[in-house]
Amino acid sequence: MGFNRENYRRIKEEYDGKYLRAAEAAQLRRAEVHAAVPTVAEIDRQLAVTGLKIFEAAMKGDSVELDSINARNKELLATRSALLEKAGFAPNYTEIRYECAECGDTGVVDNRMCSCMRKKLIEAGFESSGMYDLIKRQTFDNFSLDYYNQSKETFSRMSAVYKVLKKYADEFDAEKSGNIAMFGNTGLGKTHLSSAMAGVIIGKGNDVYYTSAMNMFSDFEQKRFGNSIAFDSAGDISQYFTCDLLIIDDLGTEIINQFSVSCLYNVINTRLNRRKPTVLSTNLTQEEFRKKYWDRIASRVFGEFLILPFCGVDVRAQKLH
Repeated sequence: MGFNRENYRRIKEEYDGKYLRAAEAAQLRRAEVHAAVPTVAEIDRQLAVTGLKIFEAAMKGDSVELDSINARNKELLATRSALLEKAGFAPNYTEIRYECAECGDTGVVDNRMCSCMRKKLIEAGFESSGMYDLIKRQTFDNFSLDYYNQSKETFSRMSAVYKVLKKYADEFDAEKSGNIAMFGNTGLGKTHLSSAMAGVIIGKGNDVYYTSAMNMFSDFEQKRFGNSIAFDSAGDISQYFTCDLLIIDDLGTEIINQFSVSCLYNVINTRLNRRKPTVLSTNLTQEEFRKKYWDRIASRVFGEFLILPFCGVDVRAQKLH
């Protein structure tokens, strides 16, 4: 798994002081109680030294003394609870309140990442993916094949596409999964299934970045021309080269020129060399794609990507009727 580096840095910093803040808050509540009920302060002082007494009794093997200390502790704790309740405080008012009892807000359990920190990273992954709203609305569960019943062939082909993409998402491996190129007219479900894949893959803890072709090339233009920085694979455009899965939607809708084509080639070629999976979608036909882009791009897409042709009738149009 490869959580987004910036998300990991930010959340790790949050956890670094989280458990300390919980302890400090408990200490403030304890001071509040001590000021209001001085007897509780005295009880807490007595309880604080019992640990040493228990250790000494255990070292001596004095079970009678151990039983006496434990009995005394129970009495002190009962008295303490009664005093707190009488003063209007909950019995556990001075205890440390961790958001996660399992890891004590450290983010780590037995030298492994706690589920609470993993959940935060996954949630951050959805937000930074570039398709947070789409992922919430477009899933495998609400993708209906009923819209592809125009013919048995159409239904069969789209059922196969659905199964391939569902399996790809379920079995995604950032180091082993291949690349996919989706071809087909607008409104056939390419974006919906891209969102569905992203949701599953991010949910497994992978860094997914979604972008439209126009937005991607805009980022590259700003990097090179807006900031007068030579074209490279760092800085503001690093996510295109480093994320576990890059999804580029609507290829072919951008203004195609030497700069945009060179950017696309660099992204595709670099990710192929680094064995980082990429998913492309385009409204172009395969023949149109070959004509619009360099042979070097076409050869890599048709040679290194699984080609999935989408077919049917515009689903959006069907939903309007």
